[in-house]
Amino acid sequence: MCKGARRLRHNAAVPSLAAPLFHASHLHKRYGATTVVDDLSFEIAPGECLGVIGPNGAGKTTTIRMCLGLTTPDGGTIDALDGLSMPRDARAIKAQLGVVSQFDTLDPDFSCAENLMVYARYFGMRRTQIAPRIPQLLEFAALSHKADAKPGELSGGMRRRLSLARALVNDPKLLMLDEPTTGLDPQARHLMWERLQLLLQQGKSILLTTHFMDEAERLCSRLLVLDHGRKIAEGRPRDLIAEHLEPDVVEVYGNGALALAQSPLKDFAARVEVSGETVFFYTQNARGLLGALASHAGLRTFHRPANLEDLFLKLTGRQIREDS
Repeated sequence: MCKGARRLRHNAAVPSLAAPLFHASHLHKRYGATTVVDDLSFEIAPGECLGVIGPNGAGKTTTIRMCLGLTTPDGGTIDALDGLSMPRDARAIKAQLGVVSQFDTLDPDFSCAENLMVYARYFGMRRTQIAPRIPQLLEFAALSHKADAKPGELSGGMRRRLSLARALVNDPKLLMLDEPTTGLDPQARHLMWERLQLLLQQGKSILLTTHFMDEAERLCSRLLVLDHGRKIAEGRPRDLIAEHLEPDVVEVYGNGALALAQSPLKDFAARVEVSGETVFFYTQNARGLLGALASHAGLRTFHRPANLEDLFLKLTGRQIREDS
């Protein structure tokens, strides 16, 4: 375990696996004539990471905002443990949640330690309650050496880890993370993943939206795939890949590659797609295709197993979506 990743002490008991920790049923949300979330249902089990993936405008952030009580659904229900329901029991539900939003909401005038202290006061925690936890939280975030630094003095990765530490001040049962690693370099992303995996090992539950398919496959027990506000697939990452995709993918690029999409080579594949200058052959067995490609000098090939990015593109399309 890396330095700073010591297990956080927490008081919340892990609920029975028989009962969902959080349940959303038939959520609807419209803005004018646009339906942003359309009959969306899901639940989160204790100790589970549920990932939500989809193109820009799929309804991911609106779903998070409804779960947090920041946006009122036009229809549907949101329930938590102990008979709590949003928006009726919004304050009690929020007391059990930790949130890391897409954008930095740290207070630039306070140090790292002060950001944690001030945030804890929003939950009614006394200084004597939070003071002993601040060193633990900073150590967990690998920021012990930055306790007196202000957010403006930190790197992007450090600020995201501080946001995660701040989300843990109330010892939440469920963390809601909206694209928590966007904008981070690979080293910072991997350190963030390590901390999230540690929280899952400790029994925390996580609702995670992300555009990074490797992040979703690494962290998530189950995935929801959203498009145009609707759930179009749900399941374990590897199960979804097996259900929707051929097992082998051969990427071909180089001079003359695009012509292969309509050549006899397409008969080796169950499905052929073109994106930019690359041809993707999806096949049950790549051996015959690779053998045939060996006679095409100047082409470059990449043979790999199907992955979540292939799933995402098959279910939602390759067309770029602008931010809504």
